[in-house]
Amino acid sequence: MTNGVDLSEITGVNINTILTIMTETGFELKSKFKSCNHFSSWLGFAPNRKITGGKVMSSNTPKVRNPLSYAIRQAANAAGNSEGRLGDFFRRIAYRKGRSVAIIATARKIAVIIYKMLETKKAYSYEYAEDELKKIRELQIKKTQRIIKHFNIKGSELQPSV
Repeated sequence: MTNGVDLSEITGVNINTILTIMTETGFELKSKFKSCNHFSSWLGFAPNRKITGGKVMSSNTPKVRNPLSYAIRQAANAAGNSEGRLGDFFRRIAYRKGRSVAIIATARKIAVIIYKMLETKKAYSYEYAEDELKKIRELQIKKTQRIIKHFNIKGSELQPSV
C-alpha cells in the first residue's frame, strides 16, 4: 500500500502508527499537504508564533487532538529511549530543553521523515554520515576544552589515579 516503502524502519514507528497514518490521511500525503512543513503544522508540531510590533509574544505549539499526532508523539517517545540517530537527537534536545519539548521536536522530525519517504518512495537510512560524526566529535572536543580552560585543569590532573 505504501509503494514498497517500509515505514516501520523508522525508529519508534510500529504497526499501530502506520495503521493510524493509513486511517487518518492515507499514504498519498502529497495530494493533501503541499509540503512536509504543512503536514507537521497540521499535526501541531510547528510553533504558533504570535508576533506583535516585531516582538515575539509567544511561540507555543498548539494543542491538537488528532489520533495521528498522538501516535507520532508516542513513536517519538519510544525513539527517545532507543539507541541511534533519533535517540541521540531526542536526548540532546531533552538535556537542553526538557523531555516534553524533545518529544515534540522528535515527533516533527519523524513526521518529516514519513512525508519524505512516502513522497520520494525511498527507504529510510538511519546510518550516520562520516561528516556528521566528525561534526559531533569536534563539538564535544570544543566543549571539553572550554571546561578544562574554565577550571584551570592541568595535563597531569587528567591522568587517572591508580
